[in-house]
Amino acid sequence: MNHAAAGAAPDRAAALGIWTALAAVYLIWGSTYLAIRFAVESIPPFLSAAARFTLSGVFLYGWRRLSGDPKPTPLQWRNAAVIGIFLLVGGNGGVVWAVQYIPSSLAALLVATVPLWMILIDGLRPGGEHPGMFALLGIAIGFCGAVLLVGWSAEQASLDHLRGAIAVLIASSLWAIGSIYGKTSVLPASSLLTTGIEMIVGGTAQVLIAYGFGEFAAFDWSAITPRSGYAWAYLTLIGPVAFVAYAWLLRNAPIPLVSTYSYVNPLVAILLGYFLGNEIISLRILLAAGLIIGSVVLVSRSKR
Repeated sequence: MNHAAAGAAPDRAAALGIWTALAAVYLIWGSTYLAIRFAVESIPPFLSAAARFTLSGVFLYGWRRLSGDPKPTPLQWRNAAVIGIFLLVGGNGGVVWAVQYIPSSLAALLVATVPLWMILIDGLRPGGEHPGMFALLGIAIGFCGAVLLVGWSAEQASLDHLRGAIAVLIASSLWAIGSIYGKTSVLPASSLLTTGIEMIVGGTAQVLIAYGFGEFAAFDWSAITPRSGYAWAYLTLIGPVAFVAYAWLLRNAPIPLVSTYSYVNPLVAILLGYFLGNEIISLRILLAAGLIIGSVVLVSRSKR
């Protein structure tokens, strides 16, 4: 028996699995920004997010428990719930609210600052890893790009446009906090079960937020356009695939490779926004994109 050939087959299978998962994260997450923009055209933002996360979370949790995954402990439930609040309510919820007022490509570019927030926040917390010179340079360059985008938003003669851009930056920092918390937390062994808990808690919290914002009273089934309905269905049925693929990659692929989604997703979002959403690509946006994406590449290389 050729042992070299036998060893190469599992290696090829593992590489295929990693690149398949990466492709899902690249394309699905990159497309969700435009899908969210289409969905909130006629569906209230928090109500839209609450419905899809709750449905997906209940399905994932029920499926994994019926498949034999052990029942999560109270500590595991609590930790997953905290992560769900930060990622899905603070992170995703902020983006869902913001894309009512700003282009999806702009939201995607601002979300690309998440790795910069992660390094900055990790360096400030007790026991965290302090960033080196190249990482600090990357953070400075990236936030210069973010300032360019926020400044562009301020020039659009709309206070809501500016609020939307700032909301995405805040949402990105909250996503980073949730991600850092999840790195050292005690969680279920199954990433799918963990994702289910996060979605159930995040979706339930967004139901309460939607009620507080009066979205239930304002919601009208007959006002939902076909484009919003199809976008919501895409986010509900296909969107969780990327979330699960990302959770799997964190445990099975090199982190520098996984982090490449941060600068591929915005490119996908910009192209889809331009060709399918009639969004503007200006020289200022391209310059900001170069600064942000370049900064993430620089930070990733320094980490590698």
